Amino acid sequence: MALEVQVVFDAHSPRALGAFWGTALGYVEEPPPAGFASWDAALDAWGFPPDDRDLAYALVDPDGRGPRVFFQRVPEGKTAKNRVHLDVRWSAAQGIDRDDRAAKLASARRHAATLVAAGGTVLREVDDEREGAWVVLADPEGNEFCVV
Repeated sequence: MALEVQVVFDAHSPRALGAFWGTALGYVEEPPPAGFASWDAALDAWGFPPDDRDLAYALVDPDGRGPRVFFQRVPEGKTAKNRVHLDVRWSAAQGIDRDDRAAKLASARRHAATLVAAGGTVLREVDDEREGAWVVLADPEGNEFCVV
């Protein structure tokens, strides 16, 4: 039996980082609980003060296939390289053959440009005959990931 997985990011600003990753992944904000028209209405009902509204944020795959992505506020910043990172498989979603390195890299560059406009940073490009082609980026809080 496979278990459900949730990806969790520590963040300085969960809502802002979540907005970036929503763009990166094509995910949407998790809908508010049943009976509430919005998250603000739910948080009001639960007695959350306005200053505590950015403690956490969640994204979901609108097609229901991918894992939930959760952002939780922490006081410390990122201090070292990620030990785990996400590969955003953009070229596969665009129907590009996995062996077509040039097309994959061009496609990855297009999505990387969108993510730079959303606050990300391109760190480097890889175009290796044996390993493949991808773009390495950092999100607005410095978490590294790849667009392939």
